[in-house]
Amino acid sequence: MQTTIRIIGIDPGLRRTGWGIIETLGNSLRFVASGTVTSDGETDLASRLCQLHDGLADVVHSYQPQEAAVEQTFVNKDATATLKLGQARGIAMLVPARAGLRVAEYAPNAVKKAVIGVGHGEKQQIHMMLKVLMPKAEFKGNDAADALAIAICHAHNRQAVTSRLAALAG
Repeated sequence: MQTTIRIIGIDPGLRRTGWGIIETLGNSLRFVASGTVTSDGETDLASRLCQLHDGLADVVHSYQPQEAAVEQTFVNKDATATLKLGQARGIAMLVPARAGLRVAEYAPNAVKKAVIGVGHGEKQQIHMMLKVLMPKAEFKGNDAADALAIAICHAHNRQAVTSRLAALAG
């Protein structure tokens, strides 16, 4: 018997961390919620990381997902920006892990391939396919849309990822 699995996808960022929650039952997907946690750019880094942590913790507590997926970051030319993004990504992984969830990671190209069929594409294509896959999906901005795409990617790949994580743990 199949059971419904609630998944949170997280698109980490220091200014804006997107989150999207879906439910999957077999091959069907259902939109639950999405949004963005923001940090105050006028405050110090530690305070901003706390804001992201507390905001994501509230989302996880409110929606009670069973699995989590986070987008892997890419290295860009600005080492300082890359380091800060990595710290935000650490928060994005820590919050669901502290809630007892296994956290899967996906490269940006894998997310795009899962949603639009190819590893490279525009944000507009992702938005369009999200509406095709989940007509009731609501998202404000690219960060929430990307987070939903990450959750969908995990829904498509969760069997293999779950087996791999279980083997590593066991």
